[in-house]
Parts: sequence; C-alpha cells; structure tokens
Amino acid sequence: MGSVQRAMRLLEAVAGHEHGAPAKQLARETGLALPTAYHLLRTLVHEGYLRRDKGLFFLGEAAERLSSSGAQQKRRSTVVETLAHWRDAIGVPVYYAIYRDGEVEVVCVSDTPGNPAVEEWADFRETAHAHAIGQCLLSQLGEDARRDHLDRYPVQAITPYTVRDSHTLLRRLDRTRRMEPVFERQEYALGAVCAAIPITVGTAAATVAISLPVHQADRLPEATRRLQSEVGRLLGSLAISISI
Repeated sequence: MGSVQRAMRLLEAVAGHEHGAPAKQLARETGLALPTAYHLLRTLVHEGYLRRDKGLFFLGEAAERLSSSGAQQKRRSTVVETLAHWRDAIGVPVYYAIYRDGEVEVVCVSDTPGNPAVEEWADFRETAHAHAIGQCLLSQLGEDARRDHLDRYPVQAITPYTVRDSHTLLRRLDRTRRMEPVFERQEYALGAVCAAIPITVGTAAATVAISLPVHQADRLPEATRRLQSEVGRLLGSLAISISI
C-alpha cells in the first residue's frame, strides 16, 4: 500500500509539470528518497504511466487513458443527473439520443416505476422512421444522409399508425422546421405518444425526448414546452458530449 501511495504522489507531481520534470525535482516535491523515487519512476515508465525524454518525466499513454475515461464518466454522470432532474420536474420519462456513425443511439433513459419509459419492443436503430427520437434525428441530417439511412433501414409499418413509405416520411421531414419539436402518436408503440426536441452538438445530431401514455396525450404539448425551457436553461452548463 505504501508503494502505491508513493507512486500516486509521483504521478500527481508529474501531472503538475506540463513540460516535464527530472527525478530529483520529483523526489524533492514528493518527499521521497531519491533511490525510491528512481525505482518507482522506472516502474511507472515500464508500465506506460510515465514516459521519459531527455531526463524529464511526462505522463504516459496509460495515465492519459485513465484521465480520458474519468472525464467521460463525469460527462455521463452529468447527463444522467440532468435527465433525472427533467424527469422529476416535468413528471415524464426523458430520453437522450444521438445519431453517430450512421446509427440512432439511445444514450440514456431516465424514468420511474410510476412513469415508465416506452419498452423497446422493436430495435430503435432499425425503426427510426417510426419513433419521435428517430424522426427528430433524421430531420437534422442532410438529404443524402437521410436516404442512406432509409436505404439501410427501409420504412416498414410496425403499428397501424406508422408512416407507410419513405416518400411520405421524407416529405414530412422536409416540412420540419429547424429546432422544431417532433411529435409522434402511436407510430412506434401502441398506447404511447412522444415528442423529441432537436439539439445540435457541434456537427452532430442529438435529441432529448419524452413520452406519455396515450390517455395523457393532452399533457404532451405543455410537457414539451417545459422541456424546451429546461433544455434552454441548462444546456450551456450541461455540455452534453457526443463522445459519451
């Protein structure tokens, strides 16, 4: 345990020197005997946590991977907490999804036993034409990207309310104004109505969506307006990341 603690102190000391530091300086800063510092520094270099260049020590690839992973987890926690806040404030399940590498990806869903999310009974990636999340993401793409997606995942009716063909869908998407919410009623799942709000993060398409049972459909417009207000208020600090 003592060796681990000393090694961590050395890593922290190296991290504080953007342009590298020699072993003697690191030993002095960490209060370690020079032979001990040398031994631990060599071990950390061997394991990839540090690298040595012209007598100076820098963070290595292994340490940078740990840092990147930690930052990624922090960003995901921020998204989870924010969706839970919106869920509780509005009283509806909340979804966050992105369009990445030609696929619809539902990154996070926040619901409760009293307000459950819509069950994914048909693969979300293959049925973007049918649900509000997919329609919202497709509406943010260029024409070529939309057609490419529909070539790979052709329009098919999965409920009696689903759009019937790609021509009709494309016409609907063309009529969707930029940053306008997308509403969907029982097109993906019988008994459910949904709304999705477009979010552009850099050059990528993303969306935050909500759902309600069809017998509460009259709540959907107001819930959507509240979600838009919440998103506008918190998006700057939320920093939703496409790299999640």
